Amino acid sequence: MLFHVDCKQVATLAPNVPAMYELHFAVPMAGAILCTLNSRLDANMVSVLLEHSQAKILFVDYQLLEVARGALDLLSKRVKRKPILVMIIDSDCTSNIDITSISYKYEKLIAIGHNDFDIVRPHSELDPISINYTSGTTSRPKGVVFSHRGAYLNSLATVLLLQMTLFPVYLWNVPLFHANGWCLAWGVAAQFGTNICIRKVSPKNIFDNIIKHKVTYMGGAPTVLNMIANSTLADRKLLNHKVSVITGGSPPPPQILSMMEENGFNITHMYGLTETCGAGTFCAWRPEWDILPPKEKSKIKARQGVPHVGLVELDVKDPSTMDSVPADGKTVGEVMFRGNTMMSGYFQDFKATEEAFKDGWFHSGDLAVKHSDGYIEIKDRLKDIIVSGGENISSIEVETVLYSHPAVLEAAVVARPDDLWGQTPCAYLKLKDGFDADVQEIINFCRDRLPHFMAPKTVIFQDMPKTSTGKIQKFVLREKAKALGSISGPLDCKRKLVKCSSQYEE
Repeated sequence: MLFHVDCKQVATLAPNVPAMYELHFAVPMAGAILCTLNSRLDANMVSVLLEHSQAKILFVDYQLLEVARGALDLLSKRVKRKPILVMIIDSDCTSNIDITSISYKYEKLIAIGHNDFDIVRPHSELDPISINYTSGTTSRPKGVVFSHRGAYLNSLATVLLLQMTLFPVYLWNVPLFHANGWCLAWGVAAQFGTNICIRKVSPKNIFDNIIKHKVTYMGGAPTVLNMIANSTLADRKLLNHKVSVITGGSPPPPQILSMMEENGFNITHMYGLTETCGAGTFCAWRPEWDILPPKEKSKIKARQGVPHVGLVELDVKDPSTMDSVPADGKTVGEVMFRGNTMMSGYFQDFKATEEAFKDGWFHSGDLAVKHSDGYIEIKDRLKDIIVSGGENISSIEVETVLYSHPAVLEAAVVARPDDLWGQTPCAYLKLKDGFDADVQEIINFCRDRLPHFMAPKTVIFQDMPKTSTGKIQKFVLREKAKALGSISGPLDCKRKLVKCSSQYEE
C-alpha cells in the first residue's frame, strides 16, 4: 500500500462536458494527477477537498465559477497559495461573466500548448493517475488513489464485461468525477468511441440523445434507471435499436431492471466501489436463464455476480474469523476483494488505508451471500442491517417489496430505535406523480409479502436526500429515524418481561 504523491495534483469542478473528458488524458500525460471534484458540492466542501488534495490548478466550468470563487476565498484563509483558476466555457461569449479572478480560459490555454510535447510517462505502473473522493454516503469523503496499473486494468475489464464493441457511441450519464466515470473515461477511448456529453441527466435528455446520436452504450446508477423506467410518455421515445446499459452503485430493484428491458435497454449489472476503481464484479448472464419467467430473470440479474477478468480474487467472508462463508445462498458475510484493481490507498490517511486492507483483503463493508454457482448477492451495507428482536432484517429485501407497490417511486429503509425490539424498520418513500397511498396500506402491503417482523412499523413520505451519483443518503435518514425515538411505549416493555410474552410478539 505504499505510494507516492508529489504534489502535482490538478483538480476539476465541472459537469460532464468535453473538457472534463479531455482532462482525463491531458493531466496524466503531463505527468500530473487528476483530482475530479464533485460538481454538486458547496463552496465550503470544495475548499476542504482542494486543501486536502493539495491541488495546484483548478479547472472550473463557467456555471460553477461562483462556487469555485467562494471555495478559493475560504481556502485563502488557511493556505498561502491558492490554485490557479482555469475556466471552461461552451462558447466565446463571456459578456455576462466576471473573469477578473480567472488566470486562463480553457481553450486559450490549449492554444498556447505545443503539438510536439513529449508525454511524461509514469516512472512506475503503481504511480498515481487520479485521486477520487468517495461520495460520502456514510461519512466524510476520503481521497481514493488510483494507480496507472489499476485504472488501466479496470478500464479494459469494464469494456469486456459490458461487451463493448469497436466504435461505440457512449452517452455520459455517470458523472466523470465518480471513479473517473467507472473507468470508462479511458475504456471508451480504448474502443475508438464517440462520447456524447450532457450537462443535465433527465429522461428527455437521455432519449433525445439516444435517437439523435444513435447511442449504443451508456451507464447509470439505479436511480437513473428508475427515472427512465418511470418517465412520462412525453419524455419517452420509441427506440429502434438496443442500448446496452451498465448499472451499479447500489443494488437495483428487480422491478426497475424489468421495466428497463421492456423499454429497449439491455442491462449489465456490475458491482464495485470507488476503492475498487469502479466495477469489480458483474452478473455474467448465462444462456440457460433466457427461458426463465421475466420476474425470475430480473431477480437473477439483480445479483452482483462474479469477479471480472482484472480482479485477482473475490470472496464473501466472516470478518471476525476471515473464513469463507458456504455457498448456500443463505449465510451472510462481508464482500472482500484483492488484486491490482484495488485502490493504492486513501490519500493522507494511512490509518484508514490499513483498516480497509486488514488481513490482506479490501473490506467493502457490504454484506452478501454466495450462491451455489459462485455468484454473490448483496444483502445490505454492514451499517444498514436492522436488528429487531434478535433477528437481522435486510433493508434491501424490504425495499424490493416496497418497489413492487404500484405507487412507490423511491424507497429507503433504515433502523428506528425501539425500547422493546431494539430496532424496527422505518420506511421513507417517494410516490409516483398522480399516485396515492397511506401509511397503513404500505404496512399491510409489506406484511402480506414478508414475515411480519420485517414489515415497516413506520412509514414516512418525503423526497430522498441523495449523493451526487444518485445514491440515497441513508445516514441522513438514519439520523432522522433516530430523532423519532422509540415506537414502543413503557407498557410494551413491561410486557416483554412476562414469561408468556410471546403472545405479544409478531
